[in-house]
Amino acid sequence: MTQSPEIDLFSSAAKANPYPSYTLVRSSDPVYPLNMEDGHTSWLITRYEDALAILKDQRFIKDFRRLLTPEQREKIREDAYSALSAHMLSADPPDHTRLRALVNISFTPRLVEQWRERIQVLANELIDAIERQEDREFDLIDAFAFPLPIVVITEMLGVPTEDRARFREWSNALLDATGKPEAILGTREKIIAFTMYLRHLIETKRQQLGDDLIGRLLVAEANGDTLNETELISMIFLLLIAGHETTVNLIGNGMLALLQYPEQKQLLQENPLLIKNAIEEFLRFHSPVAISTRRWVGEDLEFGGKQMRRGDPVLVSLAAANHDPEAFAQPDELDITRQENRHLAFGMGIHYCLGAPLARLEGQIAIRTLLQRLPNMRLAVPAEELVWRPSMLLLGVSKLPVAF
Repeated sequence: MTQSPEIDLFSSAAKANPYPSYTLVRSSDPVYPLNMEDGHTSWLITRYEDALAILKDQRFIKDFRRLLTPEQREKIREDAYSALSAHMLSADPPDHTRLRALVNISFTPRLVEQWRERIQVLANELIDAIERQEDREFDLIDAFAFPLPIVVITEMLGVPTEDRARFREWSNALLDATGKPEAILGTREKIIAFTMYLRHLIETKRQQLGDDLIGRLLVAEANGDTLNETELISMIFLLLIAGHETTVNLIGNGMLALLQYPEQKQLLQENPLLIKNAIEEFLRFHSPVAISTRRWVGEDLEFGGKQMRRGDPVLVSLAAANHDPEAFAQPDELDITRQENRHLAFGMGIHYCLGAPLARLEGQIAIRTLLQRLPNMRLAVPAEELVWRPSMLLLGVSKLPVAF
């Protein structure tokens, strides 16, 4: 099976507007054999109903080790990367159920709401700093979209303030290399550094438990169970990465969409109560996670007219599903008044994003405050000059130069 040469999903140019390629695939071959850089072929899912079905179907598994024989499992070399991948996003029941139960209580809408005032203070402080600059141009990612969620999640976890910059370097390197074998090899030193840092942080926390998320994880019990050290390291890694990366893209992509659709920007400024609805549309329009983390076919089965074999990798494109005309009227248009917006930006099923309430709250406060405080913001460069991150999973710009 060969990949059609006109289909390009992962270059920066394609990231800027992947939807024509998704439309082509969806109309011609919605369960598409996509050739990957590692030489393997993955089933790419682009229709909304197909994506929804797979996200909820536990025949499509997240833990590839279930495909191995006991002998093959024994031969798997434990390395630094494996210590970062033993989290609930890579697990199936019953492990997933146990792991999620240990952290679920910290991300309920009620508990997340308690962070509203702190998030608002941070948003205002960041804009205060921007306004103090002599230059009327700034990078919205560096100056606002990145620091806001990273401060929130590190404060929730209890991570020292001075270490936040390193998290960005580590997480960018790991996520941008996902799905690219050569790039993954180049991240080995950063993976080891990240793992060593987390081990040291956990040991420090053990000595003096605090009322933060890491402290609670250290003493948490759910159904008489606790996290082992590898699971704890991996869980903190997941919460750090997922807790800020997707929100960076939500804020950046949402503001970019408004700057490209000035009538929608004006509508939101005149009707600030539309902010919740607008956030859902930003999540759909430029989904922060373009492709869900990899699944594998757990047993031979037929899906979408294709015969899938046990062990086949499957990639569910959330971005493609969220632009499916069968699910959304005029999907390529930004409409912050859109109703019945059943987007899949946070996934679905048992792996539905744990941090969705936090991301929504941060997005609402961030974008509403930017529009209030910097109402005349505009792009400082032509949109076609923006560089999009090379990550297979994420959809977002590396920098967003704006002027006010």
